[in-house]
Amino acid sequence: MSVLVVGTVGIDRVETPHGERSNLLGGSASFASLAASFHAPVSLVSVVGQDFPAHHRAVWEKRGINLTGLQVASGQTFRWHGVYEENMNNRRTISTELNVLADFQPVLPAGLKKLPFVMLGNLAPDLQHSVLDQMEKPRFVVADTMDLWIHTARPRLLELLGRIDLLILNDSEAKQLADEPNLLKASRWLRERGPKYVAIKKGEHGCFLTGSEGAFAAPAIPLEQVLDPTGAGDTFAGGLAGYLAGQKGVDLPTLAKGVIEGTVLASFTVEDFSLERLASLTEKELKQRRQELLKLINPNS
Repeated sequence: MSVLVVGTVGIDRVETPHGERSNLLGGSASFASLAASFHAPVSLVSVVGQDFPAHHRAVWEKRGINLTGLQVASGQTFRWHGVYEENMNNRRTISTELNVLADFQPVLPAGLKKLPFVMLGNLAPDLQHSVLDQMEKPRFVVADTMDLWIHTARPRLLELLGRIDLLILNDSEAKQLADEPNLLKASRWLRERGPKYVAIKKGEHGCFLTGSEGAFAAPAIPLEQVLDPTGAGDTFAGGLAGYLAGQKGVDLPTLAKGVIEGTVLASFTVEDFSLERLASLTEKELKQRRQELLKLINPNS
């Protein structure tokens, strides 16, 4: 089945200890849609400016991603400039230029309103609500969020929890939103407010997934070199959503496999700047690294 991916598309300038690159394809929808495309047909909804390069659009087109929901507005594309410190865990935002994103209102073409799986990338909760208002009874909704919306739009974010099936956020965000330092208790608090499942990203320590049926934890894949962590979380979310769209039903065991797929795809994203590694990824490489992760989880597999 198809998955709808809604989020930001941007042009990034990224500085890491391994170098500096400009005019990179970025944004939550960019990473999530490409990751999801490894498992299911994808339709992307976002906005870009008139300056958006054709070679960036070609990255999605090569993966067969439907771009009928990509708006081209008068003005400049959203731009972000960030710097990573030596340990790659700490990131400083140098500048953020919202440009056409400032007035973005998601408008779903008629053909996208009936898609069964929805991936709400990192956007303001009002925009995430707007997308769901236009959908016709989606089967499963995944939503990602971040600390900015927890601080500035908490009431609307809490309302959103009652409309989704899976919430994805990192460990510090889960603790902030639930006001609870224990992740298991924080996860339960979040699920009591709507979503059947909560996936908590723990960076280099993997992911913790909980639902009424129980819990599942997956480690991150050890890597010798990380060039650019940008988009790793969005890749994880998109890979997970795409995997779910390719399955007959959704339960904790299925979600656990989705977590594995998202983790594997994210491990490739960080090996190069922007989407360059993900765009060149082959099914053979994906299968090989999946086996590496499964051996970490179960050495006898």
